[in-house]
Formats: sequence, structure tokens, C-alpha cells
Amino acid sequence: MEPFTNTLNNLTRSQKTVKQTGAQALMHSLLAENVELIFGYPGGAIMPVYDALYDFQEVLKHVLVRHEQGATHAAEGYARATGKTGVVFATSGPGATNLVTGLADALMDSVPMVCIVGQVTSNLLGTDAFQEANVMSVCNPVTKWTYQITDAKEIPQVVHKAFYIARSGRPGPVVVEITKNAQLEMLSETLPLFDLNTSCFEEKFGNQFSTSLLQKAAKLINNSKAPLILAGNGVGIANAEGELLHFAEKTGIPVACTLHGLSCLDQNNPLYVGMLGMHGNYAPNVLTNQADLLIAIGMRFDDRVTGKLDKYAKQAKVIHIEIDPSEIDKIVPATVPLQGDAKDVLQALLPLVEDRTHTEWLKTFKRLDEQEQNTVRNTACNPEGEELTMPQVIHTLGKLTNGKAMVVADVGQHQMIAARYYPFAQQKSYFTSGGLGTMGFALPAAMGAKMGAPDREVVAVIGDGCFQMTLQELGTIKQYGIAVKALILNNNYLGMVRQWQSMFFNNRYSFVNMENTDFEAIAKAYGLRAKTISTASELTGALQEMLESEEAYILNVMVKKEDDVFPMMPTGAAVDEMLLSFPGTKKEER
Repeated sequence: MEPFTNTLNNLTRSQKTVKQTGAQALMHSLLAENVELIFGYPGGAIMPVYDALYDFQEVLKHVLVRHEQGATHAAEGYARATGKTGVVFATSGPGATNLVTGLADALMDSVPMVCIVGQVTSNLLGTDAFQEANVMSVCNPVTKWTYQITDAKEIPQVVHKAFYIARSGRPGPVVVEITKNAQLEMLSETLPLFDLNTSCFEEKFGNQFSTSLLQKAAKLINNSKAPLILAGNGVGIANAEGELLHFAEKTGIPVACTLHGLSCLDQNNPLYVGMLGMHGNYAPNVLTNQADLLIAIGMRFDDRVTGKLDKYAKQAKVIHIEIDPSEIDKIVPATVPLQGDAKDVLQALLPLVEDRTHTEWLKTFKRLDEQEQNTVRNTACNPEGEELTMPQVIHTLGKLTNGKAMVVADVGQHQMIAARYYPFAQQKSYFTSGGLGTMGFALPAAMGAKMGAPDREVVAVIGDGCFQMTLQELGTIKQYGIAVKALILNNNYLGMVRQWQSMFFNNRYSFVNMENTDFEAIAKAYGLRAKTISTASELTGALQEMLESEEAYILNVMVKKEDDVFPMMPTGAAVDEMLLSFPGTKKEER
């Protein structure tokens, strides 16, 4: 209970009164969990909570977003940048239902979040009262846990439990709904004590790997001729980047990263061989089907990584390191399952593995990478003429920032381009909506990330379609002086859908053309610095101006209208059937 005591010692005498409302108890409970920042939007059913927050403004900073979905994505960005739990306030009815997309996004991508939601008074539940919605039923499928509080006495214990569940094991979102009467009820104790039994959660998500399994895994690693590490989101969540580096360098095993695993290993490291997945790098995808051992660390064998499952790595043994037992054997059977935190498992494995090198195996990756370089990357990053391409923009951004910016990408072609062409050289530097693929994620998420890591350069890479889904958060950015940079790659198309329609639907472009408004003018209307460019000769100077700005900056870059992201693993194809260009063209090499 020390956090309670330390916090209360810093509060005013009026905040130490013997009696307190449920809403005041909520404030103390949040402080006990070391909460510093809340993203929210007030309304009738949560008004008592906001009234209590009025007296806690010095210790609980609140950011008024422009939409509740923006609050959830901002909380995601904050959580991913800091490793802390993101916190959201919303009112009942539409306030709560507007959280659903962000909750689903956080669940898919394992982001810890606690959403405190207001609700009508208990006597009105089930009567279709004004702004009443069955929040528990709506949110249950997209959260780790939901709970409705109707009695103020429950608040301290339930809030503590909510934070424990959100950040334990495989992190995720939690929703706590508090009826208005519970917010207003008086509690007799200043510090309601609680003793939470967490054994059920520890049993499910705790380390379950045994010595015998570790020895079996080590034997496979020490005897393998063509091993490959698949590093995923769990490496970053466990803060196991150091252990991954030590393990890879000791064993000499090449490392490929999933979309969420990007930046867990410096891409300048000679053992880094590229990104896995549908638009990943050619070498690690193709050679997955030649490896004799896959060491999957904190990744779940998503369909975008495996491609056609019945042709995926049938020749390989699989060591699966994963904290969530439901993910083990779910898609790809594990030869050796090691359930546990990635950091703990790697630390336990390190003394058992031998110092080795895999020189010839690594040369195979290099040869295929040179093939991709010559076929795709050289032309994409260095096009002729003044017309800009997305890879050219991201490649230039990478050079200007030395690969050390925190890149927050939205969803679509620009997402894959940012992942492929930004040279990540620092840990925890690439955040995106991976599992759910939520358009509109990047601007509010970058806002939250910047607030969580104010000393990092944070650049949101956004498509023109995505920008228009959450651009209202420019108002939040202006109000709170958040120095985030937004790089809009604007091709007046829903680019990824257009690419698929071109490849698989005979160029039948069905509702993907966008007649966009003037993004520069919109940004300036919000009082933000902004600029639009359209030629290669403007690019470096404009990016430098954006990066040197001490305040928020919106750079609208007009890029080639019809451009495509390659390599690409078509739907239904195997990982070793990736395309380097359109089928039937002279550039195609498979």
C-alpha cells in the first residue's frame, strides 16, 4: 500500500478527508497504480469522475481528445512507447461504443489499456435510458476482462485487478464500467484496503517451461545447420532486445522480424536478414521453407507471415517461445513449446547453447537480398525524374534521422513502405496497427507516443485515406503542444486496395479514387505548421524543415499516384512463392 501513502502525502488536506465518493476513490486507485496520464472525453454518465479529477489535476494529467477512438489509439501509443498501461475515460452509450475499435486493436496487438467508462444509475440499467448501452456485452469479445461496478466499495479492488490483468502475461485491454450512483456514493474509509488473489492469472500466463524442454531446445539449436530466428512483438513487450542480441550473436543464427518485431534488433547488425510477411523481404520469406529449425520468439504465426499454411516450413523443427499458451500449437505445431516470458526463456537458454557461426547459410540470405535490391529497392528508392515515390520519401527520412526516429505508421501501402525502407537502428521504434489493421491509428497513436517519450523524434507516416479518419486530433495536438510530426504520403488513392484491384481484379478500380481536400490548409486552420511538396528536388529540404521544427509539423507529400509494394506474397501463395514484380513482367523473379 506504499504508493497510496506516498501519493496522499502530496495531496491537499481536503483530499485526505475520512469520507470520499466513489469517484474520489477512483482517483486514489489510479494514483496507486502510478498513473500519470489519461486520455478521455467527458459526458453525463462519467461527470462525477471528471468532477473528482478537477482536484487531482496536478498529479493526474488529462488530455481532452476529439474522439473516443482517438483516446484509445493515443493510449496505445503511450503504452507502447513507455511500457506502462494506457488509461482512457469515456462516458456511457456512444462514448463507450466509440472505444470498441481501439479495444479490438489493443487486444490483437497485445497492448495494456484500462478504460474507465461511465454508466447510467443502477436503477435505470436495462430500461433503455438515455445514453445507456450494454457495454459489457459489446466490449467483452474485444477485451481481456470487463467488469461493471454498481457499488462504490468495489472500486479500489476492481481497479487494482483491472491494471493487473491488463499488464500481466500477454498484455491487453480491460474495461471497467462504473454506474453513476457508484461514482457518487460515499465511502467511509480514506484508503480502502484490498488483497487480490492473482494466482489464477499467474498460473495461466506464468513461465511453464521445464529444464528438460530447455535442454531439448538447446540440442536442436546446437545441431541445426540452417536455423532461423523469427522475432515478434513479444520480444519488445518483454524488453528482451538485449537477450535476443546476445542469443543471436552467440549462436550465429540469422534474425528475421515480424511487422511488430521490427526494431527489436538494430538493422545494421549483420545477423539481421529482413522482415517476414506478405510485403516483407524476399530472402527471409523464401528461406523459411529451407530452414531446418525455426525459433519463434513472441510471435503467433499470423496468416500474413505463414502464407499457405499447408506449405509452410514443413521441413523445419519449431521451437516456439510464447507467453500465451493459447497461441502454442494453434497454427504451427511446436516441436518444443517453451511457454514463458521471452526474456526469461532466452536467459535460461543462453548457458545451454554453443558458440557457433552459420557463414554459408547467411550467404544464402545475402544472395537473395541482392536479388531484391537489384530488382526492387534500387529503383524504388532512386527513381528517375521529379515524381516522388513512397520508398524514396521513407529512405530519405531514414538517412536524415539515422534510423533513430520513432515511426508510427497507419495502415496500407505506406505502412509496408515504412516497415521496409526505414532503417530501424534503435529499440521500440516502429508502432503500427498490425492484427486489426486499423486505418486512422497513426495520428492519435503518435500523439500518445510523443507524450510518453518526449525526447524521441516521433514521426507518424500516414496515407491520405487514413489521415481523414482521425485528423480531428490535430486539435488535441495543438491544444497540448505535442511536437509530433505527421508525414502524409498522398496519392489520392486507397493505395493498397487499388494495388489488389490492379493485380487480381483486372484494373477494375472500384471506389478507391479520392478527391482530397487541402491537407496543408486544414493543418494551418488548426494553427499548426504545414507544407505541401510534390517534387524530388523539394524532398530533403522539406523533411529537414519538418524534423528541425520544435513544434508539431504536417508535411503533405504528393507521391506517384499508381505505385505498388513489392515483394508481395499473394493470397493463397506459399512463403517461397513471393513475387518481386507483377506476374508476367520481365522483372518477375521467383
